[in-house]
Amino acid sequence: MANYLGCVPLTTTFSLNDMHFDQFLFPKIPFGHCMFYQVFMRDFIPSAMAFLMNGEPDVVKNFLLRTLKLQASEKRIDCFTLAKGVMPASFKVMHDPVRNSETMVADFGETAIGRVAPVDSGFWWIILLRAYTKSTGDYSLAEMPDCQRGMRLILSLCLSEGFDTFPTLLCADGCCMVDRRMGIYGYPIEIQSLFFMALRCARQLLTVEDGGKEFLEMIGKRLHALHYHIRSYFWLDFHQLNNIYRYKTEEYSHTAVNKFNVNPESIPDWVFEFMPTNGGYFIGNVSPARMDFRWFALGNCIAILSSLATPQQSIAIMDLIEERWQDLVGEMPLKVSYPAIDGHEWRIVTGCDPKNTRWSYHNGGSWPVLLWLLTAACIKIGRPQIARRALDLAETRLAKDGWPEYYDGKNGCYVGKQARKQQTWSIAGYLVAKMMLEDPSHVGIIALEEDQKLKPFLTRCSTWA
Repeated sequence: MANYLGCVPLTTTFSLNDMHFDQFLFPKIPFGHCMFYQVFMRDFIPSAMAFLMNGEPDVVKNFLLRTLKLQASEKRIDCFTLAKGVMPASFKVMHDPVRNSETMVADFGETAIGRVAPVDSGFWWIILLRAYTKSTGDYSLAEMPDCQRGMRLILSLCLSEGFDTFPTLLCADGCCMVDRRMGIYGYPIEIQSLFFMALRCARQLLTVEDGGKEFLEMIGKRLHALHYHIRSYFWLDFHQLNNIYRYKTEEYSHTAVNKFNVNPESIPDWVFEFMPTNGGYFIGNVSPARMDFRWFALGNCIAILSSLATPQQSIAIMDLIEERWQDLVGEMPLKVSYPAIDGHEWRIVTGCDPKNTRWSYHNGGSWPVLLWLLTAACIKIGRPQIARRALDLAETRLAKDGWPEYYDGKNGCYVGKQARKQQTWSIAGYLVAKMMLEDPSHVGIIALEEDQKLKPFLTRCSTWA
């Protein structure tokens, strides 16, 4: 069971020509010897992509089936029972030397720091199932009754009716890769992009039996509303920034231009200097009277890969990365968020979190694992030179620095203060990026083309002009 958990050997260099993918594994070493024994759902994704691209899909298949079984286990936090569809944030393998047996123990947030909810886990599971199916051409796994039921349970959580007035998902802080208090509560772009992508993947995989037809209908309706809402209200470019700057407030009725009653005085000063005349991005969050103008890399890359972003918006995102290379890439790709928050804002937003100090960890830190998502997005829209430039930059430091988890500093110059080294997903992210650049057809495993069934609409992206 521990064979696919992605423990990392202590190596210093990697070559695709002599790299053996069993170096991701430790089949003969007791599990307790691994540097970090908790296996996170999101962390395994780049390793899974590497296995699929290397023609080793059985590892991914086993992971999907094992985690599916964990979904069915009892989920309790104190006296509260979680919904059936919740996927684990992580799991560990407990080894019993007396019985010579192993048991998987899942964490659904009950042991996580801050007891954060793993909202993204179920979405990543569906996305990975589709990637496996696309890579192998084998639909038998996705069509298994257990997998169909698992997808329906996940979808039932996010498609259920409630008090929502928006098609986006309302989430608490720490619900995704940014898994500590960082002010992303509300409608974070990372979750919305993953939600959109998971819905599109599920629509390709669900069968009509056992209630699948009803879910397919709900998915279709939600996708229409979701893609319109995010493309319209989360998108920011020079033209739209100027519009927001001139907003009137306290507008009422359907004719309101400032639909969320955002006060222009709340626009932070840094946005005006950061926004180039060509370029744009999906901002971090939109809710009543609130816009989080921060850049979040994962949400924007997934928006491109899932075709949540229009072709013009995708190009604008890449234009922004090139125009603001020193800010978003610096000395080590890629900034998980930009800019960092500090001072009084840092104390209020993070609760004085010593791990998320300015330009560190999720507060403007640089994460090498994001290389694979950046590379996939670049190749999808025909800009591989951006990914090559980022990869060349990473190769000057990553192996020499011992494959750290993240880097600190405004330019990403320093190995993170608390960064673990020999990190699986740092290595896997690099490998997948390298493999995709050498064979761009690999991008098809994860990328989704524009859905012609979703009605086009007039975008606010000024790059259309």
